[in-house]
Amino acid sequence: MDKVIPVVVIDDLKNTENILGSIRDGGINCAEITFRTPCAAEAIRLGRELYPDMNIGAGTVINAAQCRAALDAGAKFIVAPGFSDEVAAICRWENATYYPGCVTPTEIMHAIDEGFEVVKFFPAGIYGGLEAIKALSAPFPQLKFIPTGGVSFSNLSDFLSCDSVLAVGGSFMMKGDITANCKEIVKICESLRSEK
Repeated sequence: MDKVIPVVVIDDLKNTENILGSIRDGGINCAEITFRTPCAAEAIRLGRELYPDMNIGAGTVINAAQCRAALDAGAKFIVAPGFSDEVAAICRWENATYYPGCVTPTEIMHAIDEGFEVVKFFPAGIYGGLEAIKALSAPFPQLKFIPTGGVSFSNLSDFLSCDSVLAVGGSFMMKGDITANCKEIVKICESLRSEK
């Protein structure tokens, strides 16, 4: 799995190829296309056709209808800002990867009860960031987190250096030159690997 998951908002279907191509050209082979726009499912479908080897998933999936639309479009994973029992059931039935959003001990315990080993931690910046993740890792050592919201170039290394962090999500690389930003992220990830 990529250590950084670009969170992508596609407002116009015709931008899909350019955006995903820019991410790939920067050395990152995954993207989370959010269900915040009417063309999200079409963008996932087109992205999967254009880049069949790319790990393209759906983000901001908050209900069963969106989940079905995303999976029908070919999404390889589903990400949500919170926990939906309906979405969890569909993903289990379809054998699809689901990363539900969990930030409180109660939400995390529910996720563990439902068999999850990885959760999205969102919005990370508001809910305590890395300090909160480290604190939650003490009672829940079996769980891995994907912090999203509040991750930036300035704290990326800190998040990725934490053993409880599986990967990070964010849109910080989508501002400005996407390819150059992704190349910088790849450099940071390689530097962290060489330190281990």
